[in-house]
Amino acid sequence: MKPMRFFMDTHDKTRNTFPQKLTPQDFEGFFAKYEAACYAEGVIPVRLHVGYGEGRAFCLNMAPDAEAVKRAHDKVGLPFDSITEVNMATPGDTFFRR
Repeated sequence: MKPMRFFMDTHDKTRNTFPQKLTPQDFEGFFAKYEAACYAEGVIPVRLHVGYGEGRAFCLNMAPDAEAVKRAHDKVGLPFDSITEVNMATPGDTFFRR
């Protein structure tokens, strides 16, 4: 198994990368398809933060590389603004280093 890294992808309706009128019910159905595409590409969706009113989403995934995340998005026709490799950083991490 390849080492997994964290990636954050972003979506925004002002950039046409988030559906204009997505409801929580719509999202639930769409996520099942996205999740299947992720697993087919070796991507694990960890957490999604969705602002339905603002039309924005921030999705944290574990994957071997950014290309795997891109392929999962492409499989379900989901555009994105960016896919960025990120590291986990919590207040605890910061305070324990001091």
